Amino acid sequence: MTDEAVMAMVKKGDLEKAAILFERYQAMLYNFFVKLSFETELSKDLTQNVFYRLIKYRNSFNEQKPFKAWFFQLARNQYLDHIKNIKNKRSRFDDLEKLAHKAAENMQDEAQKEREKVLYKALSLLDEEQREMIVLSKFQKMKYIEIAQILGITESAVKVKVHRAIKKLKGVYFMTEQN
Repeated sequence: MTDEAVMAMVKKGDLEKAAILFERYQAMLYNFFVKLSFETELSKDLTQNVFYRLIKYRNSFNEQKPFKAWFFQLARNQYLDHIKNIKNKRSRFDDLEKLAHKAAENMQDEAQKEREKVLYKALSLLDEEQREMIVLSKFQKMKYIEIAQILGITESAVKVKVHRAIKKLKGVYFMTEQN
């Protein structure tokens, strides 16, 4: 059964079918939030909140459009709402170090551990929009057309933004690597 068909049933009131979508998307959504926020506990909370929003805003789902784009728009809105609610942004460097260290512990190769640590540090130095472009396109492996639907922009604009974000990441990565 397609995601769209399942969501159509949820929209009609069969809320138990939301469990199918939870099983399909929970890990992907959690990883999306971890890569945006670098905070594991926050990512768990945001993931739960998106599924709450899925139920709450189920009537806004259009069966003629892809579920994934609608769903990640909910996720993106949830994250943006969270960002707006934070008055004083605290440094995420400590959380970044913990995340990079934890990821590195699971890897065999010492050089790979260091590259991953530098990558996450470089990602944290990008602005929110650039990091979001990289997370959606490279970590979530979404197609440009899907990202365009989520962001409400053209596919061409997504290509340009992803290209610029990757170019910026490369520069930041190499500067970070040398420090």
